[in-house]
Amino acid sequence: MTQPITPIVRPAMGHDVSSMAVALARAFYSDPLFVWMLPDAATRKARNAILFDILARHAHLGHGGVEVAECGTSILSAALWDPPGRWRLPLRAQLAQAPAFRRAFGTRLPAALAVLTAVQWHHPAEPHWYLGVLGTEPAAQGQGLAGALLRSRLDRCDTDGVPAYLETSNEPNIAYYAKFGFRVTKEISLPRSCPPIWLMWRDPQ
Repeated sequence: MTQPITPIVRPAMGHDVSSMAVALARAFYSDPLFVWMLPDAATRKARNAILFDILARHAHLGHGGVEVAECGTSILSAALWDPPGRWRLPLRAQLAQAPAFRRAFGTRLPAALAVLTAVQWHHPAEPHWYLGVLGTEPAAQGQGLAGALLRSRLDRCDTDGVPAYLETSNEPNIAYYAKFGFRVTKEISLPRSCPPIWLMWRDPQ
């Protein structure tokens, strides 16, 4: 059995983005939604890295909710959170992301945008902390890194009395997040053989 390790959990900085993107690219390589959006296994990891670099740099980092778990000098896990009312990208940020999104998705860009649009349509209106991305290097999974990141933010949610929200397309994650108090509120079924996406909500405890 893999033994838990004690990571350092800290706020992410601008110079962390490249390392975070690589770790998240590996973490989501086999995620059902990413396999569907980027079916070419040979290029998926590199395209994932482009995508997560964009998301971290332009969508999440400036809101002050991104944290990393590192061991030594290596970032092994990252959580991209948005504070209440800040999850929706302003137009300027969307325009800044457009060229990199095209590089990341190529001909699959219309399919990816259709999924993102559908997910955003279901996003709850009640103020909450939004967990946009949580992932751990595959070799470091099962050692408590993601849990440490979750507890770091959720403890503050509980103190402040603020709910939390996330989506997942990986069904085994439902039971994992349930251990931290999340519950499924809806399953989104999308066309063109896209895997389902589960929406999960957590009331402060």
